[in-house]
Amino acid sequence: AELHKMAAAAGGEAAAEEEKRLPEGEPESGGDSDDEGDSDSSGDGEDEEKENEAEIQRLEEQLSINAFDYNCHLDLIKLLRQEGELVKLRRARQKMSELFPLTEEIWLDWLKDEIKMASESSEREKVYELFERAVKDYICPEIWLEYAQYSIGGIGQEGGIERVRSIFERALTAVGLHVTKGTALWEAYREFENAILETAQPAPGSVPAPEQQQVLCSQLERIHTLFRRQLGIPLLDMEASYAEYEEWSEEPIPETTVKNYKRALQQLEKCKPYEEALLGAETPKLAEYQAYIDFEMKAGDPARIQLIYERALAENCLVPDLWARYNQYLDRQLKVKELVLSAHERAVRNCPWTVGLWIRYLLAMERHRVDHSSISEMFEKALNAGFIQATDYVEIWQAYLDYLRRRVDFTQDSSKELEELRSAFARAVEYLKQEVEERFSESGDPSCTIMQNWARVEARLCNNMQKARELWDNIMTKGNAKYANMWLEYYNLERAHGDTQHCRKALHRAVQCTSDYPEHVCEVLLTLERIEGTLEDWDAAVQKTENRLARVNEQRAKAAEKEAALAKQEEEKAEQRKQARAEKKASKKAKKARTGDKRKADEEEEGEWGQEEELPSKRHRGEGDGVLPEEDMEVETGLFGRSAPAKPDGPANPKEKASTSRKDVPKVFHDSTKDKVTVFVSNLSYTMAEPEARLRELFGSCGVVAEVRPVFSNKGTFRGYCYVQFREEESALRALALDRTAVEGRPMFVSPCVDKNKNPDFKVFRYSTTLEKHKLFISGLPFSCTKEELEEVCKAHGNVKDIRLVTNRAGKPKGLAYVEYENEAQASQAVLKMDGLAVKDHVIKVMISNPPLRRPPEAGRAAPIAAPRHAYGARGKGRTQLSMMPRALQRQSNPVAKAENGMVQNSPATSSEPPAEPKKMSNADFAKMLLKK
Repeated sequence: AELHKMAAAAGGEAAAEEEKRLPEGEPESGGDSDDEGDSDSSGDGEDEEKENEAEIQRLEEQLSINAFDYNCHLDLIKLLRQEGELVKLRRARQKMSELFPLTEEIWLDWLKDEIKMASESSEREKVYELFERAVKDYICPEIWLEYAQYSIGGIGQEGGIERVRSIFERALTAVGLHVTKGTALWEAYREFENAILETAQPAPGSVPAPEQQQVLCSQLERIHTLFRRQLGIPLLDMEASYAEYEEWSEEPIPETTVKNYKRALQQLEKCKPYEEALLGAETPKLAEYQAYIDFEMKAGDPARIQLIYERALAENCLVPDLWARYNQYLDRQLKVKELVLSAHERAVRNCPWTVGLWIRYLLAMERHRVDHSSISEMFEKALNAGFIQATDYVEIWQAYLDYLRRRVDFTQDSSKELEELRSAFARAVEYLKQEVEERFSESGDPSCTIMQNWARVEARLCNNMQKARELWDNIMTKGNAKYANMWLEYYNLERAHGDTQHCRKALHRAVQCTSDYPEHVCEVLLTLERIEGTLEDWDAAVQKTENRLARVNEQRAKAAEKEAALAKQEEEKAEQRKQARAEKKASKKAKKARTGDKRKADEEEEGEWGQEEELPSKRHRGEGDGVLPEEDMEVETGLFGRSAPAKPDGPANPKEKASTSRKDVPKVFHDSTKDKVTVFVSNLSYTMAEPEARLRELFGSCGVVAEVRPVFSNKGTFRGYCYVQFREEESALRALALDRTAVEGRPMFVSPCVDKNKNPDFKVFRYSTTLEKHKLFISGLPFSCTKEELEEVCKAHGNVKDIRLVTNRAGKPKGLAYVEYENEAQASQAVLKMDGLAVKDHVIKVMISNPPLRRPPEAGRAAPIAAPRHAYGARGKGRTQLSMMPRALQRQSNPVAKAENGMVQNSPATSSEPPAEPKKMSNADFAKMLLKK
């Protein structure tokens, strides 16, 4: 009677909840609201309902195009649940569960909805089936607890009690060892058994019959056993469970139970640090879980190792390496068929893009004697998993072909298995040629490893050298005939399973065709003839190898001559360009001299020499040039076509005044310790007004700016770069965060102040140049596409962490972008869904970010000499930073020594002695010097 009451209570609560539940999205009726309010709310509700229906239809159409859109499934289920479309909701959940493992939250919502609608026994069975599916996706204590509690509602049916006990026992096996959540299951199980004990108690004042007494004792023993089992496991709040057992039991607790309890307490103390680390860590907690796994691996309890792996996977289900380690442990240690295959199946459902998990799954199925049709079906699923690299398809085909080869009994001349193997080899070759090459523009198997393995099987296991030779002939026609290692591989196969005649023939062809290492092939041919050949064979081999090597050496010499000629042509062209620039510069100076004020011959000579002093524009103004003598400043003013020399009280022209004032800055001697507190700023606008004040304002938030040294041309115009020196090193580090900040429409480049001559390996580029599986490279974007518009497109396929639009030095977009997702899984899904997508009538290309490696300089060609870092800045010489100074002018008898950051070191020019007056030259002498070289 008590059990029936429990079942009725469980069913009655569900029915009451169903009656009270209103369809979500439908407002409750309010009897006292006015008519206008009712009409407004109903109108708003109708509009919202229409919008939801349109959105539902759109999501359904999108899923019909791409069924693997995970976020689209979630949005559709949410809307259908909100609208109360129970039939469509059930169908949507069913479709999603067939494609993806569902999270704990999705399963619990689904199960609760189905429980509310299940009234008849047939419907309850469907809920049981749904629970069975739910507990297979992930090990979740909440789902197991919900399953056990729901089963109590069916104890009134035949075998109901045993069914409940079976579910509880399975739940304890799965999650009963969970340190933080296992206690709830144990307590629920005990409460159920205590309820049954109450039904077995005799009526007050009556004497129980022998059978009734036996049932009562059996039930008491069952509860004692549950307490003892629980107290032997390290769980939180063990002390409370022990106190409850002492209070419940009428007999003293056995000594064995006390010892087990104390041992479990000690083990709990060891586990607490790891549990606390998990509690305080942020998602995904991989490092904390790995430390916990290592701890349990040392302890060696298989059940606890399995549980901690399952806990880690429940929160990191998209980490392929974690699945791989778990499956490897199960394969090598537990070796339980159902457990192993279930884990492998869940791994490939969570990470279908990882070929290694599929290969492990096929091997596990073969290891546990799964029938051939199931393995073949799983292989076909793997082919449709959407791998992200062409080589992945080669690996999965090779794994399947290995499996088929192990099925063949080669003692028989022919068999069904052998024909299936040959058919699979042929299909693999065709699949790589058609499907894979069409998608990736490469087969993934350039050296034809699958065909090589096929040839080995035919030669060694089937004794069919004729077929093997046909396969190798096909391999050589695919561009492999120029490689010595391919010919030697074929020769070794022929040597082991063929005859000498075919070996000789293969080597003769190899000598003729090999282009990478012909000497090696020639040596193998001569070795063969030395051991097995006749005199005629030897003479033929010697003649053939000598002729071939002579042609090879001749070709190499011609190639070297051609390369030298090209290098010479490049040098001549460079010299011509240099001479043309010098002539152009000389003509410009002559023109300026003609249009300027007429001066005396000695003034012209003095002025030209003064211009020579000013021409090395790479020496930054205000950074050590010092104060020029007044006469030099006057002459310089005249060179640029101004009517009168500058007077000591300053020029009338404001620009002249600004230029002159910049030269009047006193010297600043270099201190190498300043590099750590200085940053190099470049790519600024040449038209920036007052760059020093502007940059002080920009970098003021980083710390106290000690000095700003903008660099000006010999005309006094800003050159677009400068040095910003701080008082503290921390301020300079904070300033680096302003790199690529938009300033007057251009991205400002901010980099450390490092001398590349002393640090040749220093790299300014702050982004990774290696494979990043969680980051996408997108090309073909319209130039008008903004970061926000691109994020709107990308966020539908996962959580976007960062988007970087690639621009040129002027800040203009190049139609390229990098998109970073939270993990590899989201990036892989985005590649599948976005590649070929149209964005503003532009078809974009999407791929995993894997920038090509920079090729080193070719052998024999000198690498370009790196310009000093202080001349061009940390980013090197820009396109607009051309050196206009002839080398003849750079050979000064007493050059000003320059150091890093454009600062001047002590030199003879800075001594107290006056500099020697340079020899005066006429305009004609100056032009001759320019054109001398």
